[in-house]
Amino acid sequence: MQAIKAFSKAGWLPHRQVGSHVVLRKEGSKVTLTVPNHKELKPGLLRNLIKASGLTVEEFEALLK
Repeated sequence: MQAIKAFSKAGWLPHRQVGSHVVLRKEGSKVTLTVPNHKELKPGLLRNLIKASGLTVEEFEALLK
């Protein structure tokens, strides 16, 4: 849940939900992020989502606060 909120602060908005996954889209971007709606995400998955969103790890951490 925290990851979805952080991505929302960066302009990624929920587009739809399929099962336990939320699909996020950003206006002007062809990329979609599919984020599992779980309490915790594995480090590799989170790192790949951050990279795909165009953010750095530091920028993402700042959005979590």
